[in-house]
Amino acid sequence: MVRQRAEELTEERILDELFPQTEDAPGTDESASDVEARRRRTREKLRTQLNNGELEDRMIELRVESKAVPMGMLATNMGPDQFGPEIQDLMERLMPSQPKDRKVSIREARQVIFDQECDKLIDREKVREMAVQRTENSGIIFIDEMDKLCSERSAHGPDISRQGVQRDLLPIIEGSTVNTRHGPVQTDHILFVAAGAFHSAKPSDLMPELQGRLPIRVELNDLTKDDFVRILTEPRNAQTAQQLALMSTEGLTVRFTDDAVEEIATIAFQVNRTAQNIGARRLQTIMEKVMEDLSFDAPERSGDKVTIDAQYVRQRLAEIVEDEDLSKFIL
Repeated sequence: MVRQRAEELTEERILDELFPQTEDAPGTDESASDVEARRRRTREKLRTQLNNGELEDRMIELRVESKAVPMGMLATNMGPDQFGPEIQDLMERLMPSQPKDRKVSIREARQVIFDQECDKLIDREKVREMAVQRTENSGIIFIDEMDKLCSERSAHGPDISRQGVQRDLLPIIEGSTVNTRHGPVQTDHILFVAAGAFHSAKPSDLMPELQGRLPIRVELNDLTKDDFVRILTEPRNAQTAQQLALMSTEGLTVRFTDDAVEEIATIAFQVNRTAQNIGARRLQTIMEKVMEDLSFDAPERSGDKVTIDAQYVRQRLAEIVEDEDLSKFIL
Protein backbone atom coordinates (compact mmCIF):
# COMPACT_ATOMS: atom_id res chain seq x y z
CA MET A 1 0.00 0.00 0.00
CA VAL A 2 2.76 2.45 0.94
CA ARG A 3 4.85 1.50 -2.09
CA GLN A 4 1.97 2.00 -4.51
CA ARG A 5 1.03 5.38 -3.02
CA ALA A 6 4.70 6.49 -2.97
CA GLU A 7 5.10 5.54 -6.64
CA GLU A 8 2.01 7.58 -7.53
CA LEU A 9 3.28 10.62 -5.62
CA THR A 10 6.72 10.22 -7.18
CA GLU A 11 5.23 10.32 -10.66
CA GLU A 12 3.20 13.42 -9.85
CA ARG A 13 6.22 15.27 -8.43
CA ILE A 14 8.30 14.49 -11.49
CA LEU A 15 5.47 15.73 -13.72
CA ASP A 16 5.30 18.92 -11.64
CA GLU A 17 8.99 19.49 -12.31
CA LEU A 18 8.59 18.81 -16.01
CA PHE A 19 5.42 20.86 -16.39
CA PRO A 20 4.83 23.22 -13.44
CA GLN A 21 1.22 23.89 -12.59
CA THR A 22 1.32 27.66 -12.98
CA GLU A 23 -1.79 29.59 -13.81
CA ASP A 24 -1.64 31.07 -17.30
CA ALA A 25 -3.80 34.06 -18.13
CA PRO A 26 -6.25 33.07 -20.83
CA GLY A 27 -5.78 34.73 -24.22
CA THR A 28 -8.34 36.73 -26.08
CA ASP A 29 -9.55 33.75 -28.08
CA GLU A 30 -9.07 31.06 -25.38
CA SER A 31 -11.16 30.66 -22.26
CA ALA A 32 -9.91 29.45 -18.87
CA SER A 33 -11.51 26.04 -19.40
CA ASP A 34 -9.72 25.68 -22.74
CA VAL A 35 -6.40 26.53 -21.10
CA GLU A 36 -7.00 23.93 -18.38
CA ALA A 37 -7.93 21.27 -20.94
CA ARG A 38 -4.78 22.01 -22.93
CA ARG A 39 -2.67 21.76 -19.79
CA ARG A 40 -4.23 18.41 -18.91
CA ARG A 41 -3.53 17.05 -22.40
CA THR A 42 0.09 18.18 -22.20
CA ARG A 43 0.50 16.66 -18.74
CA GLU A 44 -0.98 13.32 -19.84
CA LYS A 45 1.30 13.28 -22.85
CA LEU A 46 4.31 13.76 -20.56
CA ARG A 47 2.96 11.03 -18.26
CA THR A 48 2.83 8.59 -21.18
CA GLN A 49 6.40 9.45 -22.21
CA LEU A 50 7.52 9.10 -18.60
CA ASN A 51 5.94 5.66 -18.21
CA ASN A 52 7.46 4.53 -21.52
CA GLY A 53 10.95 5.49 -20.30
CA GLU A 54 11.45 8.18 -22.96
CA LEU A 55 12.44 10.88 -20.47
CA GLU A 56 14.89 8.99 -18.25
CA ASP A 57 17.91 11.08 -19.28
CA ARG A 58 16.22 14.48 -19.05
CA MET A 59 17.65 16.68 -16.30
CA ILE A 60 15.40 18.29 -13.71
CA GLU A 61 16.12 20.45 -10.69
CA LEU A 62 15.34 18.68 -7.44
CA ARG A 63 15.40 20.03 -3.90
CA VAL A 64 16.95 17.57 -1.48
CA GLU A 65 16.88 18.03 2.28
CA SER A 66 19.82 16.73 4.28
CA LYS A 67 20.31 16.60 8.03
CA ALA A 68 23.31 18.34 9.52
CA VAL A 69 25.46 16.25 11.85
CA PRO A 70 25.88 17.90 15.28
CA MET A 71 29.45 18.69 16.27
CA GLY A 72 29.00 16.78 19.52
CA MET A 73 28.42 13.57 17.59
CA LEU A 74 31.64 14.05 15.63
CA ALA A 75 33.56 14.16 18.90
CA THR A 76 32.48 10.65 19.84
CA ASN A 77 33.18 7.22 18.41
CA MET A 78 29.46 6.43 18.25
CA GLY A 79 27.52 6.60 15.03
CA PRO A 80 23.86 7.60 14.71
CA ASP A 81 22.78 3.95 14.56
CA GLN A 82 24.33 3.29 17.98
CA PHE A 83 22.17 5.80 19.84
CA GLY A 84 18.92 4.75 21.44
CA PRO A 85 15.77 5.26 19.36
CA GLU A 86 14.46 8.06 21.58
CA ILE A 87 17.75 9.98 21.50
CA GLN A 88 18.09 9.41 17.77
CA ASP A 89 14.58 10.71 17.07
CA LEU A 90 15.23 13.73 19.29
CA MET A 91 18.46 14.55 17.47
CA GLU A 92 16.74 14.21 14.09
CA ARG A 93 14.12 16.73 15.20
CA LEU A 94 16.78 19.12 16.53
CA MET A 95 19.00 18.89 13.46
CA PRO A 96 18.09 21.68 11.04
CA SER A 97 17.24 20.66 7.51
CA GLN A 98 19.51 21.99 4.82
CA PRO A 99 17.63 22.12 1.52
CA LYS A 100 19.89 21.91 -1.47
CA ASP A 101 19.00 22.19 -5.13
CA ARG A 102 20.51 19.54 -7.38
CA LYS A 103 20.26 18.87 -11.08
CA VAL A 104 19.72 15.16 -11.63
CA SER A 105 18.35 12.93 -14.33
CA ILE A 106 14.81 11.65 -14.02
CA ARG A 107 16.22 8.14 -13.57
CA GLU A 108 18.08 9.27 -10.42
CA ALA A 109 15.33 11.63 -9.26
CA ARG A 110 12.74 8.84 -9.26
CA GLN A 111 14.59 6.92 -6.52
CA VAL A 112 15.32 10.07 -4.47
CA ILE A 113 11.71 11.24 -4.56
CA PHE A 114 10.43 7.72 -3.89
CA ASP A 115 12.54 7.48 -0.72
CA GLN A 116 11.31 10.89 0.44
CA GLU A 117 7.66 9.99 -0.09
CA CYS A 118 8.10 6.65 1.70
CA ASP A 119 9.57 8.45 4.71
CA LYS A 120 6.50 10.69 4.82
CA LEU A 121 4.00 7.86 4.47
CA ILE A 122 5.54 5.32 6.86
CA ASP A 123 4.50 5.55 10.51
CA ARG A 124 7.74 4.47 12.18
CA GLU A 125 6.11 4.01 15.57
CA LYS A 126 3.60 1.62 14.06
CA VAL A 127 6.39 -0.22 12.25
CA ARG A 128 8.22 -0.69 15.55
CA GLU A 129 5.07 -2.02 17.21
CA MET A 130 4.45 -4.48 14.36
CA ALA A 131 8.08 -5.62 14.40
CA VAL A 132 8.02 -6.27 18.15
CA GLN A 133 4.69 -8.09 17.89
CA ARG A 134 5.92 -10.34 15.07
CA THR A 135 9.14 -11.03 16.93
CA GLU A 136 7.30 -12.04 20.09
CA ASN A 137 4.84 -14.35 18.29
CA SER A 138 6.77 -15.66 15.28
CA GLY A 139 10.41 -15.00 16.10
CA ILE A 140 13.18 -17.60 15.88
CA ILE A 141 16.53 -17.13 17.63
CA PHE A 142 19.43 -19.35 16.57
CA ILE A 143 22.27 -19.78 19.06
CA ASP A 144 25.37 -21.25 17.43
CA GLU A 145 28.51 -22.79 18.96
CA MET A 146 26.84 -23.94 22.14
CA ASP A 147 29.68 -26.41 22.54
CA LYS A 148 31.95 -23.47 23.43
CA LEU A 149 29.90 -23.00 26.62
CA CYS A 150 30.47 -26.55 27.85
CA SER A 151 32.75 -26.88 30.86
CA GLU A 152 33.79 -29.39 33.45
CA ARG A 153 32.38 -27.14 36.16
CA SER A 154 35.79 -26.24 37.54
CA ALA A 155 35.95 -23.26 39.85
CA HIS A 156 38.71 -21.37 38.06
CA GLY A 157 39.77 -20.09 34.65
CA PRO A 158 37.46 -19.54 31.68
CA ASP A 159 34.95 -22.15 32.91
CA ILE A 160 33.47 -19.56 35.26
CA SER A 161 32.74 -17.26 32.32
CA ARG A 162 31.17 -20.13 30.38
CA GLN A 163 28.80 -20.90 33.24
CA GLY A 164 28.01 -17.21 33.55
CA VAL A 165 26.92 -17.10 29.90
CA GLN A 166 24.76 -20.19 30.42
CA ARG A 167 23.08 -18.59 33.43
CA ASP A 168 22.39 -15.44 31.42
CA LEU A 169 20.73 -17.54 28.71
CA LEU A 170 18.44 -19.34 31.16
CA PRO A 171 15.81 -16.63 31.74
CA ILE A 172 15.83 -15.55 28.08
CA ILE A 173 15.13 -19.06 26.78
CA GLU A 174 12.61 -19.78 29.53
CA GLY A 175 10.73 -16.54 28.89
CA SER A 176 11.40 -13.01 30.09
CA THR A 177 11.28 -9.39 28.94
CA VAL A 178 14.40 -8.14 27.18
CA ASN A 179 15.00 -4.44 26.61
CA THR A 180 16.04 -3.65 23.04
CA ARG A 181 16.58 -0.41 21.15
CA HIS A 182 13.08 -0.85 19.69
CA GLY A 183 11.40 -1.41 23.02
CA PRO A 184 10.86 -4.34 25.43
CA VAL A 185 10.45 -7.78 23.81
CA GLN A 186 8.92 -10.78 25.59
CA THR A 187 10.63 -14.08 24.73
CA ASP A 188 7.92 -16.42 26.07
CA HIS A 189 6.73 -17.52 22.61
CA ILE A 190 9.99 -17.18 20.66
CA LEU A 191 11.47 -20.39 19.27
CA PHE A 192 15.08 -20.97 20.35
CA VAL A 193 17.31 -23.25 18.27
CA ALA A 194 20.80 -24.04 19.54
CA ALA A 195 23.59 -25.80 17.65
CA GLY A 196 27.15 -26.86 18.23
CA ALA A 197 29.89 -29.21 17.09
CA PHE A 198 29.84 -31.57 20.05
CA HIS A 199 32.82 -33.70 19.00
CA SER A 200 35.07 -32.76 21.95
CA ALA A 201 32.22 -31.95 24.35
CA LYS A 202 28.71 -33.27 24.80
CA PRO A 203 25.34 -31.64 25.53
CA SER A 204 25.30 -33.21 28.98
CA ASP A 205 28.22 -30.94 29.91
CA LEU A 206 25.82 -28.00 29.84
CA MET A 207 24.09 -26.89 33.03
CA PRO A 208 21.14 -29.18 33.84
CA GLU A 209 18.79 -26.18 33.92
CA LEU A 210 19.82 -25.17 30.39
CA GLN A 211 19.52 -28.74 29.11
CA GLY A 212 15.95 -28.85 30.37
CA ARG A 213 15.06 -25.73 28.41
CA LEU A 214 16.29 -27.32 25.15
CA PRO A 215 14.36 -30.61 25.28
CA ILE A 216 14.42 -31.66 21.59
CA ARG A 217 17.80 -32.90 20.37
CA VAL A 218 18.70 -33.74 16.78
CA GLU A 219 21.99 -35.19 15.57
CA LEU A 220 23.06 -34.26 12.04
CA ASN A 221 24.82 -36.72 9.73
CA ASP A 222 27.89 -35.93 7.65
CA LEU A 223 27.32 -34.58 4.15
CA THR A 224 27.39 -37.19 1.41
CA LYS A 225 28.54 -36.87 -2.18
CA ASP A 226 24.94 -36.44 -3.32
CA ASP A 227 24.54 -33.60 -0.82
CA PHE A 228 27.57 -31.86 -2.33
CA VAL A 229 26.11 -32.23 -5.82
CA ARG A 230 22.88 -30.59 -4.67
CA ILE A 231 24.80 -27.78 -2.97
CA LEU A 232 26.70 -27.14 -6.21
CA THR A 233 23.63 -27.07 -8.44
CA GLU A 234 20.40 -26.21 -6.63
CA PRO A 235 20.94 -22.88 -4.79
CA ARG A 236 20.71 -19.68 -6.81
CA ASN A 237 24.08 -18.55 -5.44
CA ALA A 238 25.79 -21.94 -5.79
CA GLN A 239 29.56 -22.04 -6.22
CA THR A 240 29.26 -22.96 -9.89
CA ALA A 241 26.86 -20.08 -10.58
CA GLN A 242 29.16 -17.66 -8.76
CA GLN A 243 32.14 -18.72 -10.84
CA LEU A 244 30.20 -18.41 -14.10
CA ALA A 245 29.12 -14.88 -13.18
CA LEU A 246 32.65 -13.95 -12.05
CA MET A 247 34.24 -15.13 -15.29
CA SER A 248 31.58 -13.41 -17.38
CA THR A 249 32.72 -10.05 -15.99
CA GLU A 250 35.97 -10.64 -17.88
CA GLY A 251 34.16 -11.73 -21.04
CA LEU A 252 35.01 -15.42 -20.50
CA THR A 253 32.21 -17.94 -20.99
CA VAL A 254 32.57 -21.01 -18.72
CA ARG A 255 30.39 -24.11 -18.60
CA PHE A 256 30.47 -26.88 -16.00
CA THR A 257 29.49 -30.33 -17.26
CA ASP A 258 27.53 -32.74 -15.07
CA ASP A 259 30.51 -35.07 -14.68
CA ALA A 260 32.65 -32.10 -13.55
CA VAL A 261 30.16 -31.34 -10.77
CA GLU A 262 30.13 -35.03 -9.81
CA GLU A 263 33.94 -35.09 -9.69
CA ILE A 264 34.15 -31.96 -7.52
CA ALA A 265 31.57 -33.45 -5.14
CA THR A 266 33.45 -36.76 -5.01
CA ILE A 267 36.77 -35.09 -4.22
CA ALA A 268 35.20 -32.89 -1.54
CA PHE A 269 33.66 -35.95 0.08
CA GLN A 270 36.94 -37.89 -0.02
CA VAL A 271 39.04 -35.04 1.40
CA ASN A 272 36.54 -34.54 4.21
CA ARG A 273 36.93 -38.20 5.11
CA THR A 274 40.75 -38.24 5.05
CA ALA A 275 41.40 -34.75 6.44
CA GLN A 276 39.34 -32.68 8.87
CA ASN A 277 35.64 -32.73 8.04
CA ILE A 278 34.67 -29.11 7.49
CA GLY A 279 31.42 -29.86 5.65
CA ALA A 280 30.34 -27.78 2.67
CA ARG A 281 33.15 -25.28 3.28
CA ARG A 282 35.37 -27.78 1.50
CA LEU A 283 33.68 -26.89 -1.80
CA GLN A 284 34.93 -23.32 -1.56
CA THR A 285 38.61 -24.26 -1.39
CA ILE A 286 38.29 -26.97 -4.04
CA MET A 287 36.44 -24.66 -6.43
CA GLU A 288 39.05 -21.94 -6.00
CA LYS A 289 41.80 -24.43 -6.82
CA VAL A 290 39.94 -25.65 -9.92
CA MET A 291 39.40 -22.08 -11.19
CA GLU A 292 42.80 -20.73 -10.18
CA ASP A 293 44.42 -20.64 -13.64
CA LEU A 294 41.27 -19.47 -15.39
CA SER A 295 40.82 -16.63 -12.92
CA PHE A 296 44.41 -15.50 -13.48
CA ASP A 297 44.23 -15.67 -17.29
CA ALA A 298 40.63 -14.47 -17.70
CA PRO A 299 41.46 -10.87 -18.75
CA GLU A 300 43.62 -12.17 -21.64
CA ARG A 301 41.04 -14.76 -22.70
CA SER A 302 38.07 -12.45 -23.14
CA GLY A 303 35.64 -13.87 -25.68
CA ASP A 304 36.76 -17.50 -25.23
CA LYS A 305 34.47 -20.37 -24.28
CA VAL A 306 35.77 -22.91 -21.77
CA THR A 307 34.16 -26.21 -20.81
CA ILE A 308 35.15 -27.69 -17.45
CA ASP A 309 34.67 -31.45 -17.37
CA ALA A 310 35.69 -34.24 -15.02
CA GLN A 311 39.08 -34.68 -16.70
CA TYR A 312 39.90 -30.99 -16.22
CA VAL A 313 38.98 -31.22 -12.52
CA ARG A 314 41.13 -34.31 -12.01
CA GLN A 315 44.11 -32.66 -13.71
CA ARG A 316 43.88 -29.63 -11.47
CA LEU A 317 43.49 -31.63 -8.22
CA ALA A 318 45.25 -34.95 -8.90
CA GLU A 319 48.53 -34.23 -7.09
CA ILE A 320 46.86 -32.62 -4.11
CA VAL A 321 44.31 -35.40 -3.62
CA GLU A 322 46.99 -38.12 -3.85
CA ASP A 323 49.25 -36.36 -1.33
CA GLU A 324 47.24 -36.55 1.90
CA ASP A 325 49.64 -34.32 3.83
CA LEU A 326 49.50 -31.65 1.12
CA SER A 327 45.72 -31.73 0.90
CA LYS A 328 45.48 -30.91 4.60
CA PHE A 329 47.16 -27.57 3.94
CA ILE A 330 45.69 -26.69 0.52
CA LEU A 331 42.24 -28.28 0.45
